Amino acid sequence: MNKNKFLVLIISSILISMQIYTQNVGIGDSIFTPDPSAGLEIKYTDKGLLIPRLTTPQRNAISNPAQSLLIFNIDTKCYEGYVDNAWHTIWCNIFTCGNNFTVTHTAGDVAPVTKTVTYGTVSTNLSGADKCWITQNLGADHQATSATDNTEASAGWYWQFNHKQGYKHDGITRTPNTAWITYIDENSDWIAANDPCTILFGTGWRIPTKAEWEAADTNGGWDNYTDTYASVLKLHAAGYLNYNNGSLYNCGSNGYYWSSTQCDATLGWFLYFGNGIGYGIKANAFGLRCLRD
Repeated sequence: MNKNKFLVLIISSILISMQIYTQNVGIGDSIFTPDPSAGLEIKYTDKGLLIPRLTTPQRNAISNPAQSLLIFNIDTKCYEGYVDNAWHTIWCNIFTCGNNFTVTHTAGDVAPVTKTVTYGTVSTNLSGADKCWITQNLGADHQATSATDNTEASAGWYWQFNHKQGYKHDGITRTPNTAWITYIDENSDWIAANDPCTILFGTGWRIPTKAEWEAADTNGGWDNYTDTYASVLKLHAAGYLNYNNGSLYNCGSNGYYWSSTQCDATLGWFLYFGNGIGYGIKANAFGLRCLRD
């Protein structure tokens, strides 16, 4: 194919979705006439308009922003516009700790199933400093009804250390029922790129560190699951998925919650009801509680 024919094919493919008129342009999934009052009209039935997403430093690095320039600030979670020599907030998803927030999880390489969950939150200094915590496990339909609640709806999902794929287990079937990782040898703490709290809730949310779980255990005087459930966090015995085969163990009788801190390449630190902070095989899948700075 010569160069001219190749260019014709490229131009033709572009024109399939773009209609250019004397005064304006229309882009869409079908042929239509752009509204005469619009310089550009975009028309789709299954797509939206995605404007640039920048951090605050990236936004501030823009040289000579044009009047009415629009961005989405991924640090503040706000739509912003540049007007009269300053950036102004157009709309923000402002979060206040203590309020509920709703998230639609989509099945993929983090959430095991698609569902919409409303999470409760509480501000507490149990960890040694004021932090905002969710009051149910990540992926749980609701807060546990008791310390020994053994239902899947209250247990939420389970994660292997420093892996972002979550697993649902109803007592019989694990979802996704993919090949199970039986051994993890990675010399790393839980990195932000793999943190399900950050991925599913957004910037600022994360898994607690070993030090934060230690402080919470000490400050809360937690000796057993009765104490953890009596706390403002409502931690309950959700059990875990065993590293050997991914089967569910001890749901309703023991609680295990990962920290983001590793012990060594094969072991990670976690909160273990009745035994404080322990270290466990990274290939075990434990529940997660998220906090926000």
